[in-house]
Amino acid sequence: MVLAAVWLVLYLYYRKEWAATFVCKTGPETQPDPALTRLVWCSLVILIGLAVANIAASLITGAIVIPLPLIGLAAALPILVLSSQRLPVLRSIDWCTLVFFAAMFVLMAAVWQTGFFQSLAGVTGVTAVPAILGTSVIISQFISNVPFVALFQPLILQAGGGTARLMALAAGSTIAGNLTILGAASNVIIIQQAEARGETLTFTEFAKVGVPLTLIQIGIYAVFLGVV
Repeated sequence: MVLAAVWLVLYLYYRKEWAATFVCKTGPETQPDPALTRLVWCSLVILIGLAVANIAASLITGAIVIPLPLIGLAAALPILVLSSQRLPVLRSIDWCTLVFFAAMFVLMAAVWQTGFFQSLAGVTGVTAVPAILGTSVIISQFISNVPFVALFQPLILQAGGGTARLMALAAGSTIAGNLTILGAASNVIIIQQAEARGETLTFTEFAKVGVPLTLIQIGIYAVFLGVV
């Protein structure tokens, strides 16, 4: 139902654009490096294999056996160790974005240790599913959705929140990125990449579609999670 709502809202706003014909402009073709291609496939196999193993282990034992950072590092090793293109690959990484994400988590850990967020959440008493949905969407506009989950999930667990409340947190923090550009860091990254290629998406243009869409999604999730 949520995906159907996304399709319907986008169609109502952009039906003229969908009916138009676009010509895809591509840059000059570059010859792939066969050696690098083989290593990329090797990395992909490692990534998928470890991810599947982790999922299987979690279903059997109920715990994540392989740490997620270790999976990423293991998948990157073939390229970083064996490829002659390792330096160009490293230079092409968006280090500013990585530092930005790391700094956000450091900041959120500091906020958690101060106890300010716990006391604020305790005063507001955000425990009901609709309240968690609304709070996730709103606060994510100020600190982004991933750091918000890092802060709020321990509070829900400490309060004895079950599956429905955790799903409300996951749903609310996810659709927060639909409300405005600031709701998810991934929005900012994508728009920055688009602007570097001459495409522009303004805050208002994003919000005129995102606000009604997010309200519809909150309603759907509130009904669904209220039944769960």
